[in-house]
Amino acid sequence: MNRRIFREYDVRGLHAIDLTDTVVTDLGRAFGTLVRRKGGKTVALGRDFRPSSPRLAAACEAGLREVGCDVLRVGVLPTPGLYWSIVALQTDAGLQVTGSHNPSEYNGFKMNLGPASIYGEAIQGLLRAIDAKDFEKPATPGLATDHPTEAAYMDMLAAKVAPKRKLKVVLDAGNGCAGPVAPGVFRRVGAEVIELFTEPDGTYPNHQPDPTVEANMQDLIRAVREHKADLGIGYDGDADRVGAVDERGRIVWGDQILALLSREVLAKYPGAPIVFDVKCSQGLEEDIVAHGGRPIMARTGHSVMKARMREEKAPLAGELSGHIFFQDDFFGFDDAIYVSLRLLRYVADSGKSLGALVDSVPQYVATPEIRLDADDDTKFAIVDRVRDHFAKDHEVIAIDGARVKFGDGWALVRASNTQPVLVVRFEAKSGERLEEIRATVMDVLAGEGVTG
Repeated sequence: MNRRIFREYDVRGLHAIDLTDTVVTDLGRAFGTLVRRKGGKTVALGRDFRPSSPRLAAACEAGLREVGCDVLRVGVLPTPGLYWSIVALQTDAGLQVTGSHNPSEYNGFKMNLGPASIYGEAIQGLLRAIDAKDFEKPATPGLATDHPTEAAYMDMLAAKVAPKRKLKVVLDAGNGCAGPVAPGVFRRVGAEVIELFTEPDGTYPNHQPDPTVEANMQDLIRAVREHKADLGIGYDGDADRVGAVDERGRIVWGDQILALLSREVLAKYPGAPIVFDVKCSQGLEEDIVAHGGRPIMARTGHSVMKARMREEKAPLAGELSGHIFFQDDFFGFDDAIYVSLRLLRYVADSGKSLGALVDSVPQYVATPEIRLDADDDTKFAIVDRVRDHFAKDHEVIAIDGARVKFGDGWALVRASNTQPVLVVRFEAKSGERLEEIRATVMDVLAGEGVTG
């Protein structure tokens, strides 16, 4: 068994090599044992459209049932639909088979105890249980029944917003899980919808479903301009992350979306905390303060972010990557379709264009996330050495990697918890200064053998 598949936020690997039936059934046994020992029994089980997902769901279900869990098959739906199914069906736990935004040769598992995602030490506990074969051994296996929830999930989403004016929207599902859901919901709330790659295809023939990568947004940009749409929305593969494009075809990044949504929330909850990750712009922090909020910087990671949001009792949290979490009038998990509906309503009700709203957020020059290849065995140590190097004469925020402050800009170097890469980002007051900061940090990384 490849032990590296047990990652910080989920279990993920190459489906044909790492995720054999034996490994996946053992994962089902381990997770089911955790559920049983926490006093639970029922598990909602969903999956995405990848060709490998039916096999993996069946193997995992076998393990869950063997240790006495009753499995409620909620069907093929977005990961947020699985989260909502836990709430709607009142199950004790949930498990989604999904490779998220990764290429089709990958797949994996996101797991919840109640509404809370398990991560970190809890996932390592599953690995230890598998190593020790420490599984429950009930007298009778659990049952499996079909409880498809997609239609009810769509009803819930459509009932949440009622924009005051009709907007034209391009929706790019990237052939992922948002395709069968988002267009119908947007039409039900009164939007004019142009569909792009909404036919489910887990091989992702058009582009990878990852809206943080500029190349993946080019079809959406062209469609927004061609159709003279008010905005465009891009979803990742399992529809828990969102990206946007304004009416001029400019990409609106996750931290800019969060800034706009924060304004709506802060008008309702003056002085409320808004949580964001270390990759977000200084402009977001300034905008939160300007609108009466309390900015809180946190570690990156959807599971970590949800926990921090609950801890701070924040109505809203989000990441540059497009994971955005509402507790205001929602359930506290990251649902890209719901977030895009909230963005639609905010733009419609403002009477302004999305571009004008984005331009009103404090502006910095920034790079998108840049992914640099780095081996899983060495990437965290490289970040530690980069942090120590700059800490000699710079302020470094070390809650997640190293965010190095240069006075008129900053640089972030952190190890991805889901891929063998380092994630870097740079921001400054001017393009010239950004390039100076970038060169300074990249020189240090080159000395570590990391280039890009």
